Amino acid sequence: MKKILFVSSESVPFIKTGGLADVVGSLPKCFPKEYFDVRVVIPKYACMKEQFKDQLRFITSFYMDLNWRQQYVGIFSTEYEGITFYFIDNEEHFSGSAPYFGMPWDLEKYAFFSKAALSILPVIDFRPDIIHCHDWQTGLVPVYLHERFQGSEFYRGIKSIMTIHNLKFQGVWDMKTVKSITGLPDYYFTPDKLEFNKDASYLKGGLVYADAITTVSRTYAEEIKTPFYGEGLDGLMRARSGDLRGIVNGIDYEDYNPETDSHIYKNFSLRTFRKEKSKNKTGLQQELGLDVDAKTMMIGIVSRLTDQKGFDLIAYMMDEICQDGIQLVILGTGDPKYENMFRHYAWKYDKKVSANIFYSEEMSHKIYAACDAFLMPSLFEPCGLSQLMSLRYGTVPIVRETGGLKDTVQPYNEYEGTGTGFSFANYNAHEMLGTIRYAERIFYDRKREWNKIVDRAMAEDYSWNSSARQYQELYDWLA
Repeated sequence: MKKILFVSSESVPFIKTGGLADVVGSLPKCFPKEYFDVRVVIPKYACMKEQFKDQLRFITSFYMDLNWRQQYVGIFSTEYEGITFYFIDNEEHFSGSAPYFGMPWDLEKYAFFSKAALSILPVIDFRPDIIHCHDWQTGLVPVYLHERFQGSEFYRGIKSIMTIHNLKFQGVWDMKTVKSITGLPDYYFTPDKLEFNKDASYLKGGLVYADAITTVSRTYAEEIKTPFYGEGLDGLMRARSGDLRGIVNGIDYEDYNPETDSHIYKNFSLRTFRKEKSKNKTGLQQELGLDVDAKTMMIGIVSRLTDQKGFDLIAYMMDEICQDGIQLVILGTGDPKYENMFRHYAWKYDKKVSANIFYSEEMSHKIYAACDAFLMPSLFEPCGLSQLMSLRYGTVPIVRETGGLKDTVQPYNEYEGTGTGFSFANYNAHEMLGTIRYAERIFYDRKREWNKIVDRAMAEDYSWNSSARQYQELYDWLA
């Protein structure tokens, strides 16, 4: 039996700020228990919900040196949905009202966490074959494994995998501080190791020392070898391309299931969507004060409102989009200029545009279920989960062909009768508008064709099971 340890700064249901938590919480459940013993270690944050804190069992504690001082390491554990989770406790590092505080505070926190995640292994009597690290917060795990743990019999031969969820976040700070925090010798601070533009990068360290690298879609794995998407690490990605593979994320098909979803107005399935799906639309129109009409095309957006997500394109075309015979429902927070833009248009076109500048899990499900189309014109998108959720609910994605969007949304081809959505290639506002209007034409003038797109979209399988099979192959290849 292979033993795998996931090391991550967050995981559902315990703590979540983004898609990383979904991956770490959902993926381990999908491996066959007879072949894989997968466990997870995350920090014990003070801001975790009380209901979860109450379930944790104290195992033991010890002191660990982190460069120039001794630090307390508490170990707690619980089992959730058949998976063992370990929690590393240290009040100095993990207290506070949020998991992340930003630089430079997070540097010491995650150096401590990376080293502690390795130090607890003999104590909990778990020797993994593979340590699977996620994002820059765990970038030092492969480095420490190489630098000070490989010498001991217990750790020898443990392999590591580094998964990049978003290359933009790298844990970069000035070299002197990083040296002082990590206690790593000068040997590690050269351009072929942690040094990055005269500073030092946690993520780069992980990418140099991991035995394999994955990222969250095939296209993104290719894109990050180019200067535009590579965030300064494209040379390293090209050098390590033999060890790099893209495995697209999944979504939890129990949480996102239009047949059983308790958040939505009316449950529906692949068989019944023609009759039942539009009841979600009229329910949402009533709730949000839009004109109630099941025949009006409704386009949804659930997103962080940032440049990365393509909102500069939407801002440029917003007046024209609002002239069309559609309704637009937005949910999310982010850059104040985009928050205010949507508020302005919701005031100007109060029966057509609804701006919900907050985040609500329940409202997001309602939007996925109610809308006819879902707009996601991202500048870059390592994987993207919203398009997978919209496919699941028969809400046709309109996306830019980048990263995971390109891998998961097949563009509609009216001549061959194929496709699960609409897409455009260039990061260009007019091209986006043209694609939205093409989708409108199909929706209004060729309803049968539109319903066939919905049919194909809902038949796709982006559950975790298919991703898990590819990770399984990687684990088998590595260890």
